[in-house]
Parts: sequence; C-alpha cells; structure tokens
Amino acid sequence: MSKTSLFRYKDGAAPNFAALLYAAACYGAGLWLITVPSLAANLLGMLLVAHTLVIAAYFIHEFAHGSIFAKPQANDRAGEIAAWITGACFASYAGLKEKHLRHHADRLDVVTFDYRAFLRRQPGWVTRLVLALEWAYIPAVELIMHGFVIMSQFTRKEPARQKRALLMLASRLAFFALLAGVAAKALLFYAAAYLIFLQVLRFMDAFQHTYDVYAAHDLAPTPAALVRDRAYEHANTYSNVLSISNPLLNLLTLNFAYHNAHHARPAVPWHDLPGLHGKLYGDDHTQILTARELIGSYHRNRLRRVTDPDYGAVTAEGDRAAGFVGAVGVSFLTAV
Repeated sequence: MSKTSLFRYKDGAAPNFAALLYAAACYGAGLWLITVPSLAANLLGMLLVAHTLVIAAYFIHEFAHGSIFAKPQANDRAGEIAAWITGACFASYAGLKEKHLRHHADRLDVVTFDYRAFLRRQPGWVTRLVLALEWAYIPAVELIMHGFVIMSQFTRKEPARQKRALLMLASRLAFFALLAGVAAKALLFYAAAYLIFLQVLRFMDAFQHTYDVYAAHDLAPTPAALVRDRAYEHANTYSNVLSISNPLLNLLTLNFAYHNAHHARPAVPWHDLPGLHGKLYGDDHTQILTARELIGSYHRNRLRRVTDPDYGAVTAEGDRAAGFVGAVGVSFLTAV
C-alpha cells in the first residue's frame, strides 16, 4: 500500500469507486423518481432509495472495520456521511463503531438498548401494538430502537451530545422539508423505502449468529466470563447467502452474507470476501444457509422472534433452518 493511496488495498480502487458511484447514482435517481407524477416511476424510485440505504449501511460496516480507505480518518468521515444518509446519525459514529467491534471482540450480540426489558415495563397494549405491527411486516422493534437512540441524546444532559443531536435533527428535517417541497407524496415513498431497508437489514441480521445477547448500556466492558472463544464464534456464525449458484446476487448486500469469512478476517474488504470464503471453506456448506432456506423461518417466526430471546438452532439435516428463530434488535446502526 502506497502512503499516498486513497484506498487501503491496492485492488480496492475499482470496486469501491464502482460501488460508491452506483450508490450515489441510485440515490439521486431514486429521489428524483419518487417526485415525478408517474406511479410506476415512484415505485421504482422507492426501490432504488431502499437499495441505496442498504448499500450505505453496509458501507458503514466496512468503514467501521477500516477496510475501505487507507487513512482511519477518511473511513470515519465517510462513515459519518453514510450514517446521516441511513438515519443512523443520532448516535455518534464512534459509538456505532465501538459497539460493532465489541461484537467481534466479545463474540456476543452486544446491544445498548434491551427492547424486551423496555416492553415489559410498558402497559400490555404497547406490546400488543408492537406485535400487530410486526405481524404486518412493519419493523416496530427497529423503529423503537431508533427512537430510543434519538431520545437518549437529550436525556443524558450532555450539552455537546444534545447540540450534535439537534444539528442532526435539523439537517434531517430540512432534507425532508425540501423533498416535500418538490412533491409531498415523496415523503410517503421515502418512508416506504426506509421500512424496506430496515426489513432487509433485519433479515440479514436475524440469521447470521446464534450468539448470546449482552445488554451494555454505555458500552460497559463485558465480564470476562461471558467473552466467547474463536471456536464458539465459528460454530455460532452463519453465512446467509442470497445464492450459492449465483454469487453476484450477494452484491445486493455488499457481500455481507459471507459472514463466516468476515468474522475469520474482519479487515478483509467486501469485494474480497467471496474469494476468502472459497479459500477458507471450499465446498464445506456446514455454516451456509441460503435465503431460500431462511425466508420461511423469517415469516413464521416474526412474532416469536420479538418475544423469545432464544434464537433457536440450526440442525444438521433436513430443513436445517426450521428451528432457527433468529435475532431481532441487534442492528449495528443503533448505539448510545
């Protein structure tokens, strides 16, 4: 790596330029299409915005691992921009980054907001409403968690944190006001795109681990007795690929699905993960679960997943994902 190179890896220039340009073009086109009169164009724009948000989120993941740019500061600045685009900007980027890296270091699903404990403290109708929304495929848990992130910036009584949150809130409101000024209906299509985006991320998050959950508000250190080893990490991590036979489809989520390879070598960039996966595991599909296998469980267990902290288990034969309930509320886009 040259000291003057922009990207961390010499083979990263072309794929990163292409992916970033693609995301920018899709976002611009999507925003324009949701403002035009044609309903067909609006729906296409909605999908383009949703996909841009997905790509931006997985770039946040890459920036957190420092796998894109040569300089850490460049990764952090880009991460903050991507966090703004995805609405994950209210928590500090440093907090998002630390929380995710703790997930790797401790081999746990580290969360800063225990939504199940929160729901237990609420009147029964609140939980029933959450379950009704989840039944209708509205990601209520994720919306609660994002709402908590925003509120927590103002309840901690830290002036710098509050000032930053107000700036983020003002900039986001100004963006949506501008969008509404062009076409009020664009707000509805953007909201729909955001819900699709959350569903894609939670589908990917749901089936990548059967980890223990550790609630660490303020990201307090994990007790040593709870930190797991590398063998546990591999055995409880799954590569939930969109397709084995058509690996290019995994680019739709920036190769985030090659999760065992990512956990084996977290600094390897997204564009090298398919090759690393093949090198490490070859034809061993023990830790692979395809989207086709998982979609049924995602549908059947969408309510159980909210209330039951047990992720379930993957079986060795037959319908391997039948008992895999999955996780919810473990997004890397939420932190204190």
